[in-house]
Amino acid sequence: MSKPHRKAKGPQVLTANRLVDGDVVYWRDETTWVANLSDAKVFEDEDALAKAEADAQAQVKADKILDPYAFGVDLTGGRITPGSMREHIRALGPSVRLDLGKQAEAA
Repeated sequence: MSKPHRKAKGPQVLTANRLVDGDVVYWRDETTWVANLSDAKVFEDEDALAKAEADAQAQVKADKILDPYAFGVDLTGGRITPGSMREHIRALGPSVRLDLGKQAEAA
């Protein structure tokens, strides 16, 4: 099991990588991971986030996801935006080829 990442203060989203294809996914509920950050559940309560993290560890053991961790997000105009460049890149895909990844799908 990987070491937990440091949690940010404020609103957070739980993320991981899906093992079947390596894609970045975001926690939606106890049984659902979604590919788009805009569909993720935003945690503003530490207890709810801790429960989700514990539930995610069961999915790690079941070989469904890898390396779940929480990261800070900004909520602006009803939109979820990553609070760091790392998570911005993970949310959109490769930064060197804009014709690949999720940013290509949005175009």
